[in-house]
Amino acid sequence: MNAPKILSVQALENKKLLVKFVNGVEKIYDCTQLLERDMFQALKHDAFSKSVKVDQGGFGISWNDDVDLSEYELWTNSVEVVMTSA
Repeated sequence: MNAPKILSVQALENKKLLVKFVNGVEKIYDCTQLLERDMFQALKHDAFSKSVKVDQGGFGISWNDDVDLSEYELWTNSVEVVMTSA
């Protein structure tokens, strides 16, 4: 399955990310599951975790050259935001 490219990413509270894809879908990704892995230890620091940005071309997100996630990981392991009308 091909995951759609990423349009934007926003750091939220509690190590979560709001990811908007080019197909209009918004999903929440929980980064706490990553904290067990060595390469993601820097995410424990709020200033670092909030520095996330979309990679050129929308094929993933990154915090620096060593810490990144693919669009596939974000698409398949996140929860879709469901909009409710008032």
